[in-house]
Amino acid sequence: MQIMVYPPSMQGTGAFDGGKITERKPVGFPGEGSVVKGVGPLFYWSWAFSKHEGYIGLHPHQGFEIMTYVIQGKAEHGDTLGTRSVVGPGGAQVMQTGSGVSHEERFIGPDMEGFQIWFEPELRAAMQRKPTYKQFEHEEFPIRQANGAVLKTVIGEGSPIELVADVHVWDIELEPGASYTHTIPGGRTLTALTIRGQGAWTQANGSDTAFNHQDFMTMRADQPTEVTLKAGDNDKLRMIWIEVPTQVAYPLYPKR
Repeated sequence: MQIMVYPPSMQGTGAFDGGKITERKPVGFPGEGSVVKGVGPLFYWSWAFSKHEGYIGLHPHQGFEIMTYVIQGKAEHGDTLGTRSVVGPGGAQVMQTGSGVSHEERFIGPDMEGFQIWFEPELRAAMQRKPTYKQFEHEEFPIRQANGAVLKTVIGEGSPIELVADVHVWDIELEPGASYTHTIPGGRTLTALTIRGQGAWTQANGSDTAFNHQDFMTMRADQPTEVTLKAGDNDKLRMIWIEVPTQVAYPLYPKR
């Protein structure tokens, strides 16, 4: 298995509301500068920041399943289903946009930080379904702790979030010098974004791959593959992992 590392210079960028919201995009749209355009049903991944407050006005979506996950600050959401909601750190807002819905967003600091991530089900079928919106608080997600590691399951076993697209999402934190071993099932790809600290991956063959803060990584496993994540010795490590099937049995929306 080859671990590909994409530093910030290979990720896309964007901005809204006159620069009040800025974005780094490990998985972006064409023309935004992201080397990675998509991984299986992982269609888009934006890491957003707002120093004080920024607003994105009402705009439409169809088909895709869209999650906003808050690291710090607050995210406000309103939509044409009549929803008004606010989530804070560790909370998630999930739209299954189905036949179509429009929404607006407000990111509120100080120093708001969060993600918007799009997952792609089979779009022809998805656009026949009614759109839905659900909100989840940090306390609703399962969390495991062991040997200096804290693993929060955002999407996957035990999580309250249920999507049509086949994805798993984790929020993982390691104390300085701590390690955590994970098995990537065959036929799946693990993507990882370093949002705090730095560290290294060790594969079963002994090879090491170091990474730094803000690096984005992809690991494609053709057969079950064990990898061990180790935090650097000086700082706590925090990463967001998204695991998806490398290939799906339906056509994906073309991105060039």
